[in-house]
Amino acid sequence: MYNCTASNWVRGEPSSLSDFTARPIVLGLCEPVSDLRVLDLGCGEGYCSRELRRRGASEVIGIDLSEKMIEAACLQEQVDPLGIRYEVGCATNLSQFGDRTFDLVVAVFLFNYLTTAQTQECMAEVARILRPGGRFVFSVPHPSFPYMREARYPFYFRVEGSGYFSSRDHKFAGQIWKRDGSWLDVQLVHKTFEDYFDALSSAGFKTLPVLRELRVTPEHVSLDEAFFGPLIDVPLHVAMQVSR
Repeated sequence: MYNCTASNWVRGEPSSLSDFTARPIVLGLCEPVSDLRVLDLGCGEGYCSRELRRRGASEVIGIDLSEKMIEAACLQEQVDPLGIRYEVGCATNLSQFGDRTFDLVVAVFLFNYLTTAQTQECMAEVARILRPGGRFVFSVPHPSFPYMREARYPFYFRVEGSGYFSSRDHKFAGQIWKRDGSWLDVQLVHKTFEDYFDALSSAGFKTLPVLRELRVTPEHVSLDEAFFGPLIDVPLHVAMQVSR
């Protein structure tokens, strides 16, 4: 899917809904970033990789399964060189990296494309490559969100007729809008909170995660009521930070 739509994701400033409602909070959970070695899993065209580098990370490596997304990220690096390394790779197999290699691993809306088993494999790899005291920060669509509103502007996953628990590991199509009126195709492999916490535990993360339920705020509404207003008081995303 992303090989066909990579160019639609390229942006130099916030544009899609989650650029406003999720990524600023996720990046905040990454702080302090200065002098850290960072791996951005599912980096896409490099939006968060670039921001992490600008915030002072000593090294940022971006990995994505989509060749076209990595091509788009590399083009951005050519236009604005920040010293970021991008490569095509699979989040469930990080054997190219040694144990205890990174201070921070970030996965922004990666796990909604992975099954429960793949999520467990990925988190085990993340635990392996994190240094002691290193942090893992990730975001996912809020598990309850698709079941709380009908499929309509400006964000949805089409789950009509499916159950919350019985639909674990089922794949659903969705769309998320940009403020310019265009939209991006997205997908959801549904998992529950229990699935995420079980995956963290089985990977070896033993500390209690910091958890943030992300939403539309009054500041968003004051910026653009027509765009953000339909999602007031709806749990959109979840961000977690957990230490190794």
